[in-house]
Amino acid sequence: MCFGTIGAMLKKMFHALAQFVRFLLLFTLSFALLARLLTGLAGWMKIYDETAVPARRVAIVFGAGLTRSGEATAVLRDRIQTAARLYFSGKAQKLLMTGDNSTVYYNEPAAMREYALSLGVPPEAIVLDFAGRRTYDSCYRAKAIFGVQQAILVTQAFHLPRALYLCNALGVDAVGVAAENIPYRRASLIYWNLREWAASMAALVDVHITRPLPILGDPEPSL
Repeated sequence: MCFGTIGAMLKKMFHALAQFVRFLLLFTLSFALLARLLTGLAGWMKIYDETAVPARRVAIVFGAGLTRSGEATAVLRDRIQTAARLYFSGKAQKLLMTGDNSTVYYNEPAAMREYALSLGVPPEAIVLDFAGRRTYDSCYRAKAIFGVQQAILVTQAFHLPRALYLCNALGVDAVGVAAENIPYRRASLIYWNLREWAASMAALVDVHITRPLPILGDPEPSL
């Protein structure tokens, strides 16, 4: 086989590969746009100001990381402050604090509880979910483990549409309140919103295709 024939074959292969990569990129971008649009539209009518949100027995507070010292991050404190106000105003009777406790060195729910207690929330109003590693897991376990039928979801505006989409798709009649107690850097907001595009795609796959089972256990119908 001559070099000219080999070169033509390689050129054809590279052209086909380039076409495939372009198709893959276009498909991914289209899917990401669709996922963000669907979750946004699904949550749009269910987001309220904290003074106008319908009262629900439970407010679900989603984890958002810990500092190196094991305390709640600024983002997480923002969520807990909002949830505490919902409790004190009578909008919620219980706060379900859900986060990651995958190792003994990392315990989001415990840190969330400590901060809530420092705000004056009584211990009997706090319920902890130690296996809320992802938003999907938190919503699934809220219904399957804690028996939550209705809830107010508390998180930042960039995360709230996806959380509402997941919880409602998984059987929790949820409305949402955005935590907006502190200003955030523009760079952080851009990063978080970009990350939501990928997370929204994963949410659609989880709900409509794979339906993964999170860590479960014995029911704890304390809510």
